[in-house]
Amino acid sequence: MKEKMKDLIERLEGKDTRNMFGKDFFLTWDKSREELDGLFLTAEILRKMREKNISSRIFDSGLAVSLFRDNSTRTRFSYASAANLLGLEVQDLDEGKSQIAHGETVRETANMISFMADVIGIRDDMYIGKGHTYMKEVAQAVQQGYDDGILEQRPTVVNLQCDIDHPTQALADFLHLINHFGGVENLKGKKIAMSWAYSPSYGKPLSVPQGVVGLMTRFGMDVTLAHPEGYDIMGDVEALAVKNASASGGSFKKTGSMAEAFEGADIVYPKSWAPFKAGGENRSVRER
Repeated sequence: MKEKMKDLIERLEGKDTRNMFGKDFFLTWDKSREELDGLFLTAEILRKMREKNISSRIFDSGLAVSLFRDNSTRTRFSYASAANLLGLEVQDLDEGKSQIAHGETVRETANMISFMADVIGIRDDMYIGKGHTYMKEVAQAVQQGYDDGILEQRPTVVNLQCDIDHPTQALADFLHLINHFGGVENLKGKKIAMSWAYSPSYGKPLSVPQGVVGLMTRFGMDVTLAHPEGYDIMGDVEALAVKNASASGGSFKKTGSMAEAFEGADIVYPKSWAPFKAGGENRSVRER
């Protein structure tokens, strides 16, 4: 995007993002198209402020709590950078060094870490059927704490990758495409191949391919998902991708051939993930 900051701000003012204030961010498909457009515009404004050395520190104090129940490099540092950019101090919660190790409940922990906290970022992607559920439990606990007067403010819970979606990565990937192709309107009709690829490391979560097909089908893109037999993604996410594509004028299809998926593609996205059945209900994909 080569628009001036003033133009971006004017465009942002025309987007209805009021319902995002004070709300959690779990799945990209929970947000309206207008809200996502507003998010991308906000990111561009912050980028330009950073380039021009204009402070974007809207907080004088407060914490950005991070809870990584799986290893992370890029998301951990991205989250810390974003918190710093806005003026928040990052406090990492190490469950092994907390009272969680002694049996403290989610409700107790969530409320304890929420004093002076403006946001809680959580990565919990190792167990199919568990991560998203845990994040919702934390959100419900802090909401109850706020409603009961225990907390003076209700921190926002942000999904830094769960078993269903990896919204921060999918959104960052999509913003890159917006900039590369010169605007979100230029992505309509572009073909992206989301393909399984071999990796010698542990079986990775399904959330990245699911996040990509769940988001990019909303913008009129032609999305092809390629994977070997047994490496299916969640059926609900596939159904969502079909529905999104129909509504946006794009398309969604599957193939067992990487070569077929790559043919005529404008964007290719090779990524490894574990077989769905290998994870099983409440089993870690790392057990593979």
